[in-house]
Amino acid sequence: MLQRKPLQSGRFTVEIRWLEAFIAVAEELHFGRAAARLRLAQSPLSQTIRKLEKELGATLFDRSTRSVALTPAGQAFLPHAHRVFEELELAQQATRATSGVVYGTVAIGFSGALNHLTLPPLTRAVRQRYPNISLSLTGRVMTRGGVEQLEQGALDIAFVGLPIDPSPVRTRRVGREPLGAALPIDHPLAGETAIDLADLAEDGFITIPAAAGSSLQELATQACVKAGFRPRVVQEITDPYMILTLVSAGVGVALMPAGISDIMPSASVFVPLRGEQTHMEHALAWLDDNPSPVTRAVLELAEEVLPHPAD
Repeated sequence: MLQRKPLQSGRFTVEIRWLEAFIAVAEELHFGRAAARLRLAQSPLSQTIRKLEKELGATLFDRSTRSVALTPAGQAFLPHAHRVFEELELAQQATRATSGVVYGTVAIGFSGALNHLTLPPLTRAVRQRYPNISLSLTGRVMTRGGVEQLEQGALDIAFVGLPIDPSPVRTRRVGREPLGAALPIDHPLAGETAIDLADLAEDGFITIPAAAGSSLQELATQACVKAGFRPRVVQEITDPYMILTLVSAGVGVALMPAGISDIMPSASVFVPLRGEQTHMEHALAWLDDNPSPVTRAVLELAEEVLPHPAD
């Protein structure tokens, strides 16, 4: 637990431990679980929350014998409480950086199998060069969600597909792969060295849901329309590797970037497409105004270890 240092303003004084207690109860919505998380008895925790409410002049929780819920005042106060701890973390990072030690946590979002050529080199390099950096990795993050989480501060870095909608988020391309067909091994075209996309017009497709905001889903649909048909979707799933698994199970076919050919599951094959290629472009995304020196260190390392693909 953090030391009990007060935060003062012209009107009130709040101890850091009060904010820590508030955040724990707000996230658990249960005083017993929050007390266990903070290694406190429940009674002192309740007293701490009451002190905070008295100092703020507002009730933060609706309490009953069966449930705990944030009041509107509590909901409004929560992001500011989180911000205090974020600023303390940034202060620790900054002071350690002056002595040459890079220390802290970087939150990275990625989609899963689509990033198997770019995420591992980066995380491995971070571990080797900056052993005091902790990486918080979140999978199944599609492009739209990654951009939104960067803007909200929930992520520091995200692997996304290009292009993205207009946004304060900055991007740097790290991969460019042509789309190809993932087919069950018993598909009539599975033995071909290359096929026309129009040859799959009658097949059922496995895709990421359109509502998920995936660049791959948008590119795959555009490629099919360009080939003269709209894909008949038989299954939607957000995990790219599960798409390959369902292809292997014979559920349908899918369009995937060529790099996926290295990790195809058994009973499935990757077949390149003939003709004009549709490319998926992978990128790192971040906010320029992110003040974290740790995030900057990881981005600088990414410049060294991740590709700079040509057009």
